[in-house]
Amino acid sequence: METKGDSVHIDQTGQDVIEVLHITDCHLSEDRQADLLGVNTRDSFEAVLAQTKSDGVNPDLLLMTGDLAQDGSRGAYQLLKSRLTDYQCPAYWFAGNHDNRSNMQAVVGAGHELTKVVRRGPWQIILLDSMVEGQVHGRLAPSELDVLTQALSDRPDLHTLVSLHHHPVSISSAWLDNIGLQNRDRFWEILDAASNVKAVLWGHIHQQIDDRRGSVRLLASPSTCIQFLPQSDDFAVENIAPGYRTLRLFPDGSIETRVVRAQCFDFDVDMASNGY
Repeated sequence: METKGDSVHIDQTGQDVIEVLHITDCHLSEDRQADLLGVNTRDSFEAVLAQTKSDGVNPDLLLMTGDLAQDGSRGAYQLLKSRLTDYQCPAYWFAGNHDNRSNMQAVVGAGHELTKVVRRGPWQIILLDSMVEGQVHGRLAPSELDVLTQALSDRPDLHTLVSLHHHPVSISSAWLDNIGLQNRDRFWEILDAASNVKAVLWGHIHQQIDDRRGSVRLLASPSTCIQFLPQSDDFAVENIAPGYRTLRLFPDGSIETRVVRAQCFDFDVDMASNGY
């Protein structure tokens, strides 16, 4: 892989189909016994990784879209980095509202994990940090909007997948929509001016979505720990297994995707909780 500057990775492989594994909202902690609403997040994370191996998933790259740590500790990011080496492919990260940017950067060091733009064959993937320090909602800073605008302008010939942590559309869930992307109008203004954006992918909402906004596919993936009940105005969890998403990016700009659950993972989520 050739590296261009600190923000763009260019891969000259030129393969026909790009296989992507999306893992999100792991909420890992340095404490091995830490749980989230009764679910040990390290056990659930390991169960999801095991499920990918059982399913024969062999990705060309991994996307890790925020809330990777619950406690923001270096230990959590070190664990994550060590476990992802099993896949023998690049892994790209960015922060969610529970993450700690400085600790994440310290663990990544000179690695490529925090790359902003990945270009591989006929595709580019733009990775945006929507975290607002000390807040649960998201917002894209001017620098992130510049990354988006510049990447789309530089390579209008490439099919584009845009990824961020916070959801940029309403999902008919009042409590979650209040903590989504706050400057979504500006985000969509930039995307609407480009003709090559094929999909937007995010985490944060701990549930799967596959929808469309015009010609752009809207994709959200389940958490590797607890799941939120869809279309609930108040905080509520769903008794459903953690999971992952795979995407196949084709040269013609089409996408095949599926969500798989770690059905063998035994868990007992606190259904009576009113927050986390």
